[in-house]
Amino acid sequence: MKPVFLAMLFLCATLASTAQLKPHSSCPELAVDILNGTINGLKANASGDEFKGTVACSTGYDSAKCGGAIIFYKDKDVTFYSKRNYFEIGPKFKGKMSMVVLGTPRNALFKYFGNPKVKDTLWDAFETQYGTLVLHYTVAGPGGKVKLIQMSTLGTDELSLCE
Repeated sequence: MKPVFLAMLFLCATLASTAQLKPHSSCPELAVDILNGTINGLKANASGDEFKGTVACSTGYDSAKCGGAIIFYKDKDVTFYSKRNYFEIGPKFKGKMSMVVLGTPRNALFKYFGNPKVKDTLWDAFETQYGTLVLHYTVAGPGGKVKLIQMSTLGTDELSLCE
């Protein structure tokens, strides 16, 4: 009986000694407000430093591509283009959204945004109070669903998206 008891005691002590402390994530959840054109309260014309200060935990930064600072949040599928004044929210977005847009059928969005100011087979650009909302679709025509969102503080005439 003693060997079994000692073996159990040894096993418990070994497991307790190998326990790891796991830090909680201090990164705030991203909150996208489609109607106001903000992420965590910031508009797309915020500076890169202001955005990084408010929305911490970026996963990458590129200052050479697209003529200015680009801040990546790859784990949340969000990209901020500070020199071009727009956000890009991808299909794997992780966070809160003020209204469900990703995955919504193209023909269900006109009641919220009206008719697009500029239209193409795979995207629509809507004029908003803050600038422009561009929605990209999975397929052309009314059967497409939103796969990518771009929110800019610029109007459709000034908008310059990175490719």
